[in-house]
Amino acid sequence: MAWGPAGALAWGPAPAVTFDPGALASYARQHYGAKAGRAVESWQAMLAQAAGLDEQEKLRMVNGFWNNALIGGEDISIWGQVDYWATLLQSLAKGAGDCEDYVIGKYFSLLHLGVAPEKLRFVYVRARIGSQSIAHMVLGYYPQPQAEPLVLDSLIDRIQPAHNRPDLTPVFSFNAQGVYVPGGRRSSVDGIGRWRDLLSRMRSEGFQP
Repeated sequence: MAWGPAGALAWGPAPAVTFDPGALASYARQHYGAKAGRAVESWQAMLAQAAGLDEQEKLRMVNGFWNNALIGGEDISIWGQVDYWATLLQSLAKGAGDCEDYVIGKYFSLLHLGVAPEKLRFVYVRARIGSQSIAHMVLGYYPQPQAEPLVLDSLIDRIQPAHNRPDLTPVFSFNAQGVYVPGGRRSSVDGIGRWRDLLSRMRSEGFQP
């Protein structure tokens, strides 16, 4: 499967992911501890610093922050579940996450910074690591509707165009607007139960995604 273009869509203004900074840090301290509160404040400081930058610099700062903020691990050891999508606050509180958690953090950070949602996709891939092929997730950024995406990956810090990542084979992708499957029509993201559950938990923490 090719990475494929984002589709013949016109980029519009992004619906920002909003939150009250003080209330969010307070929620993190109350529910996850003082360390979580400090981690959330560091994340908010990064967002404030990135707010006035161009989009490429926003990508660089957000990618670098999340790659450094979390230690990679498996859901079963972090959360005691085989597959769990943590909220941003939960990931920052743990200081750990699997590939989906990195992508969730980057995706909602970039939405908050005003990147159009049409430009961003969660991309499920097969990643070749040595002689192994593992299930993995990356964030795809499409600068223009028909453009090749840039890949934001927790395994490699450098943001690269997809053609420079032959180690990754895309399987399918999705964002808030739908699920994209090779050779098929876009379908509703509502079919992904973990997505609905994630948004519900984020709203309970004080986000408005």
